[in-house]
Amino acid sequence: MFSRPFVPLTCVLLLVACGDDGAKDSLNADTNTTLGTHTTLETDDGNSNSNSNGDGDTGDGDGDPSTSSSTGDGDGDGDTGDGDADPDGGIKFDLPGLPDAGVGNCEGMGGGEPEFSYIWVANSGEGTISKVNTETLLEEGRYRTRSDANGSPSRTSVNLSGDVAVANRNGGLTKVIALHENCDEMTNGQPGLQTSTGKNDVLAWGQDDCISWYTPVNPAYTSQRPLAWTSGVLNPNTCQVEDQFLWSTASTSSQPGSLHVMLLDGVDGSIDEEFPIAEIAPGYFGGYGGAVNSENDYWFITYDSPRKLVQVDFENLDYQIWDVPQSVCSYGFTVDSLDRPWIGAFCDGTAMFDPETEQFTVLPGLLGYGLQEDANKTMWLGTFSPPGLRAIDIETLQPGKWIMLPTNSARGVSVDFYGYVWFVDQQTSAWRVDTEAETWEAYAGLNGPYTYSDMTGWGLNLASGGIPQG
Repeated sequence: MFSRPFVPLTCVLLLVACGDDGAKDSLNADTNTTLGTHTTLETDDGNSNSNSNGDGDTGDGDGDPSTSSSTGDGDGDGDTGDGDADPDGGIKFDLPGLPDAGVGNCEGMGGGEPEFSYIWVANSGEGTISKVNTETLLEEGRYRTRSDANGSPSRTSVNLSGDVAVANRNGGLTKVIALHENCDEMTNGQPGLQTSTGKNDVLAWGQDDCISWYTPVNPAYTSQRPLAWTSGVLNPNTCQVEDQFLWSTASTSSQPGSLHVMLLDGVDGSIDEEFPIAEIAPGYFGGYGGAVNSENDYWFITYDSPRKLVQVDFENLDYQIWDVPQSVCSYGFTVDSLDRPWIGAFCDGTAMFDPETEQFTVLPGLLGYGLQEDANKTMWLGTFSPPGLRAIDIETLQPGKWIMLPTNSARGVSVDFYGYVWFVDQQTSAWRVDTEAETWEAYAGLNGPYTYSDMTGWGLNLASGGIPQG
C-alpha cells in the first residue's frame, strides 16, 4: 500500500499537533494508588499451574473457565517505595534520536520526555474503557464502548498518535481520542467539549466528544477479540500520523469457515477490507490475540484446538497459517523487536516463533498470560501462579528475575513510555512496576479489568521501529 522509510523516535507519543503543549486535563481524576516493594526470585524454574484451563474471566459473558480465585482488593499492602525509574525521574530507556532530514518542524520529535502517556484498560463487566495517566496514576477518562452495556470489551490497541481502539468481545470496535484538543467538540451536536474526566463521570452513549467512532460488525459474529493498529505514516508538514489502519478478527462460534479478518480506516472506522480465512476452524473463541510486525503485517493466534498462528500481508492481504504446538495453550500475544511472534501460554510453556526458520521454540514451565518486550530486549511475562512479572531475554531465551505482586489474579502486561512495566490483574488494579528497583505502585480504581494486549502503544512503537516517514 505504501513505501515506508522508518523514523526511529525516542518516544512516539511526542506526536501532537505542531506547537501544541500537550497539556492534560486531570479534572476529577481518581487517586486510588498504593506503593510497595516486593520479593523477587532469580531462579530458572518456571511457574506451575494446577488448572490447565482458559481465559479466566468470571461473569463477563465470555464463558471462559476460571483459573484462580479473585478475592481481595488487589491494591497492595502499603509498603514503601516510589517506583521511580531513576532518581531524577528521567526516562529509563535510551532509543536513537530522530534523524535531522525530512521531519519538518515537529516539536519534541527526537528526544525528551513524552508529552503524554496513557494505559487503556477495559472494564469488561461494565462495558467501559479507562484512560489512566502512566505518570500520575490518575484516571483521566472512562468511556462506554457500545450503546448497551453488553459489549464485554477486552483487548485494546493504541496507535502512534496515542489514540485507542477497543474490541468488544460480543461484536464491534470503538475508537477513543487521547488528547482533548484532538476531539471534535461537535461530535454530539452540542457546542463546547463534553467528555469524561474520570471513573465517576461516564457520559451516556453518543454524548462523549472524544469517542471518535464505533463500527458494528456482522451480527452473526459472536466473538471479536484481536485488534492491532498499523504504524501509519508521518506527515512532516502537519506533524500528524496519517494512513493509520486497524486490523481485527471476528467469527461465529463453532461455525466452520466463519473466521474473518478485517482492515478498517483509522479515521472514520469504515471497513476497507474484509475476507474469510476458511481453512481455520474457529472453535468457540476464534481469533484470540493480535499484533503487527515492522511491515504492518497482521499476526494473530486462535485459542481453540487445533491452535493456529496466522500472518496476513499488509500489502496484498495474502496469508499464511502455521500449526501452534498443541501442548501450548495459546493466550497472550505480542511481536518482539526482531519481528518474532510470542505466545503467552498457560500450559506447557510460552512459545516464540521465528518467521525465518518457521520454527517454534517452547520455553517449558514459563507460564503466563499477557506479555511485552521492554527497551532492553527483555520480554516480561505476566505470571499467574503466583501473580507477577517474569523476565525472559529475547536473544538467549533464558528466564531472569521474577517480581511477585500482592494480588490474586493476573491478566495483561504492557510497557509505558517512561520504561515502567504494567501488570493488570482481574480485580481492581493496574500495577506500575519499576523492574530495576523492583518497586511498584498501583492504580486500584478499575472495575473488573480484563485486557492483555498493547495497552500503551509501546508494542507497536517497538515492533515498527517508530513512525514511518511519508
